[in-house]
Amino acid sequence: MPNFRFTALEKTLSRQVVPYSMPKNKPSEYFGEMTFNMSAMKEYLTSEAYGKVRQAMEKGDKIDRKIADQIASSMKAWAMGKGATHYTHWFHPLTGSTAEKHDAFINPEGEGKAIENFRGNELVQQEPDASSFPHGGIRNTFEARGYTGWDPTSPAFILGNTLCIPTIFVSYTGEALDYKTPLLKSAQALDHAATAVCKMFDKNVEKVYATLGWEQEYFLVDSALYAARPDLMLTGRTLFGHSSAKDQQLSDHYFGTIPERVIEFMKEYETEAHRLGVPVKTRHNEVAPNQFEVAPVYEEVNLAVDHNQLIMHIIETVAKKHNFVALFHEKPYAHVNGSGKHNNYSLSTNTGSNLFAPGKTSKQNLRFITYMVNMVMAVHKYEDLLRASIASEGNDHRLGGHEAPPAIISVFIGSQMTRMFDKIENSETREGMSDDLLQEFNIDVPKIPEILLDNTDRNRTSPFAFTGNKFEFRAVGSNANCGKPMIALNTILADQLAQFKVDMDAEMSKGNSFEDALFVVIKQYIIESKRIRFEGNNYSDEWREEAEKRGITNVKTTPLTLNTYIEDRIVNLFERHNILNRRELEARRLIRLEKFTKKVQIESRIMGDMATNHIIPIAIRYQNTLIENVKGLKDILDLQTYGKVSKNELEMITRISNHISEIKKGVDQMINERKQANLIEDELQQAMAYDEKVRPLLEYIRRHVDKLELQVDDELWPLPKYRELLFVK
Repeated sequence: MPNFRFTALEKTLSRQVVPYSMPKNKPSEYFGEMTFNMSAMKEYLTSEAYGKVRQAMEKGDKIDRKIADQIASSMKAWAMGKGATHYTHWFHPLTGSTAEKHDAFINPEGEGKAIENFRGNELVQQEPDASSFPHGGIRNTFEARGYTGWDPTSPAFILGNTLCIPTIFVSYTGEALDYKTPLLKSAQALDHAATAVCKMFDKNVEKVYATLGWEQEYFLVDSALYAARPDLMLTGRTLFGHSSAKDQQLSDHYFGTIPERVIEFMKEYETEAHRLGVPVKTRHNEVAPNQFEVAPVYEEVNLAVDHNQLIMHIIETVAKKHNFVALFHEKPYAHVNGSGKHNNYSLSTNTGSNLFAPGKTSKQNLRFITYMVNMVMAVHKYEDLLRASIASEGNDHRLGGHEAPPAIISVFIGSQMTRMFDKIENSETREGMSDDLLQEFNIDVPKIPEILLDNTDRNRTSPFAFTGNKFEFRAVGSNANCGKPMIALNTILADQLAQFKVDMDAEMSKGNSFEDALFVVIKQYIIESKRIRFEGNNYSDEWREEAEKRGITNVKTTPLTLNTYIEDRIVNLFERHNILNRRELEARRLIRLEKFTKKVQIESRIMGDMATNHIIPIAIRYQNTLIENVKGLKDILDLQTYGKVSKNELEMITRISNHISEIKKGVDQMINERKQANLIEDELQQAMAYDEKVRPLLEYIRRHVDKLELQVDDELWPLPKYRELLFVK
């Protein structure tokens, strides 16, 4: 059997630095050059068409087909000037990634001639075959029709030689088959509810929009080593692998000097991102070896979600040029940090205010308190929905350790905000809300400029933490489409703000002044939502016990938490705001259950194959070598000496034999459990069978394989080890 591990020379060759030539002009000069942004629209569109697009983007007005023809013609001219030959509707199906079908601009004209053409109807709507996309029972197999529709709020862009047009994706009967459709609806619902509340404080506010700043974590692995790991190639994570003697325990990788080979890769993907208008700003080493992070400037949530999907594609594509493979799985390696996609969430107004930031006036600070308390109240009511929104097979491996928050959703607001909440709770009158919220604390260090402390510290164990002017949803997995949690956040906050308006109107109808009514409602919310706030160590046993007493959800694996989507109160929530209906929510639940089952099923099959065809034969080969050695010792040593010398080797042979036996037993049991699970027709019960019966056997088999890795001759072991995978040179 061939040994899959590459020689030192081959590894060295694949790890050579691939230099990247940076553009000579400044990033600001080529930023967005491959996007049909407002600047390009001004240049290529008529003033009428440009105005209609702006109205669609800012007010949600529809664009009629006549104007669409003008826009399509101008967009084609711009794209062809950049070298584009094809166009595609680029959308986010419920697979979690992106999808595209390319069509050429060229159209035959007769007599062997052709012209390039792109009409308004091709811009506005297409009909991709929807038969193979996840639909969760929304349509029959023979009903393959689906429609994509242009989203003018997210600029078209060029990848390679293809004009990509961001679109929604819906079924023939109108149900959403993507993440963008409900995301746009949730943003509209939030705008409506948040603007109504804002007008209580400032009549000039006409629009409120959610902003998102994602922090994308990922691992890099040498492409040669990746090719030698079937588990990494087919599942995105290592199913086997003993801990490296050195990994992240010294914290020397975190914020350390970025390796030369990696920095060349980063230069290239940042350039490509900037050309596509993705405002990536931050890059650094993360905690685990070979783990890195990229983060952009905040953007409107719909555009930010598109850009996150785009940056993942760019990173994967550019990594290959540098002989890397990018891993977005939440837990590609056991025993070290997993990868998250921290979603930093805030609200902005058309007047330039951040509603989650303290202001300079008393009224602005009252508004700040109002939005803070309503956000906490929303999480208090719907923490189980937020838990469901970040559930996945990969995230189940990550949550609960190595700096990833647990599955228990709570809110951290920091000591200063806690004092403010407590003061309001314990006050009898509105005077409890009159103090200045933003206090300046200075760190007095000689020769160091004055440092302004934020109004809260960070809690890296909290799943939902207030970090000064935003809430950081830390529980989102690195491989997720962050549209899922953003739909949930927008929706629950929109619902809570709508209820706040009702409660305020009710209090004011009693004859109370605005300030007195605000105090009554805010105090009531602070008391009611207190159970969801936690300022301590989210990993502690004490918190798990306390959370259970408070009635906070603690569902550690995906299948059961997905039932949240079909609870009546959750269905009513989404239907109340016209975001998703019962059928669409049930479809999403079934799709994610099926995805969970299939992922565990694939991992099980790969593990069985690797254990049976790679690991066991190598272990037996090494065991036979030891046996032959023991026999040879018997021929050349006297009996007394032989007994002393062979004792250790006989113990090694026995240990190896026991591990082989346990692996074989585990694989047989795993295959049997998988067969039994495959007979179950109910999607939830099947997913639970894979979760409760199959997954534990993966860990059992791994434990014995990892023990063998420490005992079998390093030259024989068929898989690259963690010490090789985790360190880029």
